[in-house]
Amino acid sequence: MAILIVAAFSSRLSRYSAMKYFLFYAVSALALSGCASQSGVVPNGQGGYVIAKQAATGFPGIGNLKTDAMTEAGQYCAAQGREFVLTNAKETQPPYVMGNYPRAEIEFKCAPK
Repeated sequence: MAILIVAAFSSRLSRYSAMKYFLFYAVSALALSGCASQSGVVPNGQGGYVIAKQAATGFPGIGNLKTDAMTEAGQYCAAQGREFVLTNAKETQPPYVMGNYPRAEIEFKCAPK
């Protein structure tokens, strides 16, 4: 890393600028893509299931995450020929800074139709 910095300062300014912008965008893309998580459908051990979704940043808000989780749960139950029943929902509260990103978690059961 030190050699890279010394080489950047000893060469032309345009090369340094290009490297600086490349590193900035590479680190930004990595930071934004590495934080989002989705659990998928997980049995909770009580005859029900849990789905958790977390955004990579605070910008999308909580609404889309909860809607996506409920849609996924509905599709999971429908594939089993059952009906989706929401039993509990949890959401993180703003402000969405310093690692407190929007997160929605739902608990549900698949009831007979």
